[in-house]
Amino acid sequence: MKRTSSRVMLAAIAVSTLALAGCNSAKEEATAEQADAIRDSSEATADAMESNADKLDPKTDGVDSNAENAVEQQADAVRHEGEAKAEAVEATGAATPK
Repeated sequence: MKRTSSRVMLAAIAVSTLALAGCNSAKEEATAEQADAIRDSSEATADAMESNADKLDPKTDGVDSNAENAVEQQADAVRHEGEAKAEAVEATGAATPK
């Protein structure tokens, strides 16, 4: 009888642990999705900025203009900022509902 009670208790603990793990997985998945969305958004913004920067230098001499370089640096900053925000979301697990 004592062995059966121990097994039942162990099984109950295992089921409870798995149930809690499932809750955490959904939150972790939401957090990962939010971080990915931040990365995708900042990447798209930076790509658009770089595309516009190319238009600032109509010459095809292989030398970028100062204006083009400035916009490309801003695009790099957007990428880095987006990555930092995504990492912060992942570190804190701060997913917001959609």
